[in-house]
Amino acid sequence: MLDTRSQLLLKTLVERYIIEGEPVGSRTLSRASGLDLSPATIRNVMADLEDLGFVSSPHTSAGRIPTPKGYRFFVDTLLTVQPLDDVEIRQMESGLKEHDPQKLATQASLLLSQLTHFAGVVVTPKRSGTKLRQLEFLKLSANRVLMILVSQDGSVQNRILPTERDFTQSQLVEAGNFFNMHYSGHSIGEVREFLSKELQALQSDMTSLMKLALEAGQDAISESDDYVISGTSSLLKVPDWSANMNHIRKLFDAFEKKTELLMLLEVSQRVTGVQIFIGGESGVMPLDECSMVTASYEANGQVVGTVGVIGPTRMAYHRIIPIVDITARLLASALSDRG
Repeated sequence: MLDTRSQLLLKTLVERYIIEGEPVGSRTLSRASGLDLSPATIRNVMADLEDLGFVSSPHTSAGRIPTPKGYRFFVDTLLTVQPLDDVEIRQMESGLKEHDPQKLATQASLLLSQLTHFAGVVVTPKRSGTKLRQLEFLKLSANRVLMILVSQDGSVQNRILPTERDFTQSQLVEAGNFFNMHYSGHSIGEVREFLSKELQALQSDMTSLMKLALEAGQDAISESDDYVISGTSSLLKVPDWSANMNHIRKLFDAFEKKTELLMLLEVSQRVTGVQIFIGGESGVMPLDECSMVTASYEANGQVVGTVGVIGPTRMAYHRIIPIVDITARLLASALSDRG
């Protein structure tokens, strides 16, 4: 544990570094902390904090900067979060007006990016239980059929199905009508169970088509279980990173691969409240200089996704934390209203 004096000096150092981006010297700490301490005393405290791993001293400066461990202690123990005022919240609310869940997620990621000037990311709601409204088949050629799948939320998925035989358009209409009459309003998982018992009601040569449709429909819906990210170009303007394109390249590779980042975001869904991942402690983000602030969001009482901001460790946590928190709450409200 750090004594009160060390905590105040560390808090002052982190806050000054977040604002200015320059190593903080003992004279600046003396003025900004309000402590009546000599520069020599402050240097001794800084040396102790460096030994404990909370700060480091760049070779080019006599000042010090926070380490990921220092940021972690600051966020967990010393941070005073700045609440958003009613005007800001209403402005945020006005930015989330879409009815389609996918488009709403895109709006939320844009909102996060615009408010923080970093990358905003939103994991879209899981749709494995999506209810189906309508299925249609259109003949393209002798062995190719276009499947049009409409979900109850209004989203449309198109897939081309390779078939073993040549169906007439009337046969395809018959298959679509059978499906819609019996299975509209059910999820693909439910339809699979029904079909295993009732497929004999169709002509036997329709069996393969219906199985293909279910497989393709499941793939189409599963592919939407993803995330949308906005403002990645803003990260190119981060002063701490812009001079090191290798760091930027690693981060953008992580965005492109998606898998590891999705794992981290899905971890956030299992925890209530705002989560903060600093530097390499997540085991996923490729940069020690990178942090992510996340919060899960609900729809009708069930956690369905995550919102987050990705930026440098030198971010204004006191402001970004409430922005992420409020965005998650507003997104939950918007989705529940549409539910």
